[in-house]
Amino acid sequence: MSEQRVVAGLEAAGVEFVLTRHGRVGSLAEAAAARGVEPRDIVKTLVLRRGEGDFLFVLVPGDREISWPKLRALLGVNRLSMPDAATAKEATGYERGTITPFGSTTAWPVVADLTMVGRRVSLGAGAHGVAATVDADEVIAALAAQVADVTDSTE
Repeated sequence: MSEQRVVAGLEAAGVEFVLTRHGRVGSLAEAAAARGVEPRDIVKTLVLRRGEGDFLFVLVPGDREISWPKLRALLGVNRLSMPDAATAKEATGYERGTITPFGSTTAWPVVADLTMVGRRVSLGAGAHGVAATVDADEVIAALAAQVADVTDSTE
């Protein structure tokens, strides 16, 4: 089960977490209410393709979206793309909407948006309606994530 891989990954990394099971939700606001956090504290894990067989994870707070120019500049690439659902699952072992770096079938590099630093956040935990609330700084350290300004506000 994917959720078990996430728990094992978090435990192996020494990241303290609280698991929440709330079932499927229809919006960011519903997810935040179900998890007892603010929408900005829900962090989406996006898997992006840099090239053939070359992916990375980007951690994006709920009230923000990827700034493609900022991210391309950071990575020194001209092109990035979102893989289709089947390719994302093949690259990570997780269905879209449940992706997390913890327990991924491949330990792809991680970029964490700067706005996560110093906060408690809620990450997807490998299954729809399951989340792990964690200290963002512990996650960043455990994943050796590169921290950078790679998002823009959605407001």
